[in-house]
Amino acid sequence: MRSGIRGSFWLQDIRKSEYAGGILKGTILFTAVLYLFYESVIPALFLFPAWLVYMKGWAEDMAKAKEAEFINQFRDFIQALSAALKAGYSAENAIRETRKDIAPMYSADKRIMKELNRMVRQLDMNMPVGQVLEEFSERVEQEDVENFVNVFAAAKKSGGDSIAMIRKAVRNISEKIDTEKEIQTMLASRKLEFDIMCAVPFVIIFYMKLTFGEFLDVLYGNMAGAAVMTMCLILYMGAYLFGRKLIRIEV
Repeated sequence: MRSGIRGSFWLQDIRKSEYAGGILKGTILFTAVLYLFYESVIPALFLFPAWLVYMKGWAEDMAKAKEAEFINQFRDFIQALSAALKAGYSAENAIRETRKDIAPMYSADKRIMKELNRMVRQLDMNMPVGQVLEEFSERVEQEDVENFVNVFAAAKKSGGDSIAMIRKAVRNISEKIDTEKEIQTMLASRKLEFDIMCAVPFVIIFYMKLTFGEFLDVLYGNMAGAAVMTMCLILYMGAYLFGRKLIRIEV
């Protein structure tokens, strides 16, 4: 059964320490909301779904980051595979040689090494190379991988200059990955601005509590004040979710 989180395949690449850090960050933010907006732990019972929404968003961001990391690994994989094919290796031996070539670049826990080790085991069991690559594509469900596997299968069937076809596909996919990386780099500043803007309301309320706490006392310890702060929190959460959609640009 698949998770409801986009990119759920990549969740398995998130380390336990990263999960622990995400939960800690979410809990700190949740505690800050309780203190700054209510000065009470009682609303935690009603606001717990908001914590779950935050953690779901965090998991989606981490899964997207792991996928982006894999795409760079995949680029190195297909470039090494293309070089091995040009050197005269068969498709099966080219995959084995590629694993040896990129092993010094990545640790065994990286996704590309896990996939390569699995592919080599399948080849050792005499599985056809086309099936091995197709299963690889089905597991990761990534567009660049699917495109490469389709070109690879077509080149093998064509009987023509398959190496030239594969090298052209590798060049095109590599250029596409590099372009996407450049775009994401340009968007990084916008994402940083969004994170800063999200923190501003908390900083303002905290500053007011430290310097003009008596003006905010009316908002705490009574139903009217709690209602006002709840409306402000709802507006903030709506703006946060809307902002996340704006900065989540697919390239």
